[in-house]
Amino acid sequence: MIVSAILSDKGRQVFTITPTATLGNAVKTMAEKRVGALLVTGAGDRLTGIVSERDVVRMLAAHGAAALDMPLNEAMTRKVATCDEAETISSLMERMTAGKFRHIPVVESGVLVGMISVGDAVNLLLREME
Repeated sequence: MIVSAILSDKGRQVFTITPTATLGNAVKTMAEKRVGALLVTGAGDRLTGIVSERDVVRMLAAHGAAALDMPLNEAMTRKVATCDEAETISSLMERMTAGKFRHIPVVESGVLVGMISVGDAVNLLLREME
């Protein structure tokens, strides 16, 4: 099974935010969209980072409530692992486990085409087992 199977099932919608938005804006957007991470995109929709629930917790622990007013470029993870649609689910899950991250953007020819979470991968594997 490959990544494109997950995208075919769940869709290709990706939620993004700009690096100049605040961490509070990101928290509000994640809550509204019911997602655990947002992709941070700059000029030309270029992927510049990712902000996840873990990043929020880390910033709140370090700065208290003042963290919510900080720009995302101070809170986001800049080194973002990506995958393509042809990657196998087992390879993807191995990378996510080794890297200790739960969300990975899907990029084809330099264009963002989706986002996969570890939950998406697990759901697909469970459906296959049934």
